[in-house]
Amino acid sequence: MKHALTIACTTLLIAGCASVDDGPTASAKLEPSSGSNVRGTVTFTQVGERVRIKGEVDGHAAGVKGWHIHEKGDCSDPKAMSAGGHFNPLGHKHGAPSDPARHAGDTGNLTFNARGSATIAMTVTGISVSRDKPDGIIGRAVIIHMDQDDLKTDPTGNAGGRVACGVIN
Repeated sequence: MKHALTIACTTLLIAGCASVDDGPTASAKLEPSSGSNVRGTVTFTQVGERVRIKGEVDGHAAGVKGWHIHEKGDCSDPKAMSAGGHFNPLGHKHGAPSDPARHAGDTGNLTFNARGSATIAMTVTGISVSRDKPDGIIGRAVIIHMDQDDLKTDPTGNAGGRVACGVIN
């Protein structure tokens, strides 16, 4: 009996520690806009109900700068205005990534070091790595902004001009 109980408890412990398999992955190659030198790559991986975001961005002035997922996957305009506004399928007001009611594309700020580089490592809810779902981000754009996002001013967070754009594929 003790042996069976030990096996059962061990099995439950191992099952409880098992991680959710990674689902679909998409990425965006960021190219300069508005005359900047900002470039990078951002990768999105579906992990259960969340999306893990990783990336590297270079060429920006040091400091805290806003970045978002925008509604249209179009970076053709020299100032990246063709990407439209923040991705917002539920019609919420602008906010921080941790706010329960925010634009789905509100990913907050990046901190660029003295060399002009920033690393992205976060997990968010409210989006999916899909093209067909209402919260899907494939076919939308990632935008890096000139200034810090204040995480509250609707609709843009006063994040300033668009210095890099990349379509999520």
